[in-house]
Amino acid sequence: MMYERLRVVLAMVFFYTGITKLALRVKERSDRRLLILNYHNADGQLEKQLRYLQRHYRIMHLDEALEELFVPLSQAGTGGRDQRLPVVLTFDDGYLDNYTEGFRLAKLYHVPMTIFVIPGYIENGCYFWWLAAQKLVSQLHSEVITFAGSTYNMQSLQDRQALTIAIDAQARNATSVAEREAFLADIQLILGVALPCRDTDALDGNMPLTWEQIKEMEASGLISFGAHTVNHPILANIADPTELLFEIKESRRILEEKLGSPIRTFAYPVGKFQHIRERGVEAVRAAGYTWAVTTLEELDTSESNPLFLGRMPGDTEVHWMVMAAELVGLLGVVSRIRKKYAKLFTK
Repeated sequence: MMYERLRVVLAMVFFYTGITKLALRVKERSDRRLLILNYHNADGQLEKQLRYLQRHYRIMHLDEALEELFVPLSQAGTGGRDQRLPVVLTFDDGYLDNYTEGFRLAKLYHVPMTIFVIPGYIENGCYFWWLAAQKLVSQLHSEVITFAGSTYNMQSLQDRQALTIAIDAQARNATSVAEREAFLADIQLILGVALPCRDTDALDGNMPLTWEQIKEMEASGLISFGAHTVNHPILANIADPTELLFEIKESRRILEEKLGSPIRTFAYPVGKFQHIRERGVEAVRAAGYTWAVTTLEELDTSESNPLFLGRMPGDTEVHWMVMAAELVGLLGVVSRIRKKYAKLFTK
């Protein structure tokens, strides 16, 4: 708690003394750069962050921003264009709160956003697999649980965390979607608890979007969509090259069929290099995407690999002044310490 207060105090000092603004002006005078923010849920401090970004950055749709970034410098031109640093707001996975809260904010502030969705989850309304372990363990009332040859005392916070890690690891390391789904079905029977589904937990903000909601958002002109595989496997773990290409290519086909517009962008699930590997990038290339984004924390330039673009984390839990300082390179050391002690599980 004291550490968090210190970060906010430092950010306030930077903001009110003009250091944050000065650092932003310096970045604007640098070579062409694009800041892509990677959010998941539309909660917490998002509205205050949007107000700051709208005032100090040029918020763009992803496709529009990337077209501008990769136009040859000789053809770019700057006449009459807003010279603020461009920023794109992306949301991975397609959580229900992207519609109930994110879409509300997009309309309120007239701010464009891009959401990377997973057709398999839209269709079946199931709870996302990377949230499953924590959700299942949180529902357990037994005193002792045995899983994979180990026994866990549910009265111990350490054991509950260890069980959560063990379940998550098995789902995460599956070599096919079928293997993962079979495991999730089995573990619910073993533990005697069930994951939420859209029919019974429609108001849970962590449930997937519906096609009706997606079409409404797309029709507004404020929300654009990109592909994020059919079932969100970790690409590097998929053993069958045919399944790997199917997950990437079919997600695009389904979205284009449902929305009636071309899908040119792809977001790698989880998104670090160890989750993608060269064959994941090659599969995205083979599927015909123009651009693909990772979760590598980098600004993008015209020299960036269009199929391996970086994104900076969008953290709705941080104060907007902290975000403002972080985006211009201030609080860098503090942020690295924060990440070391971040949440136990991240998507």
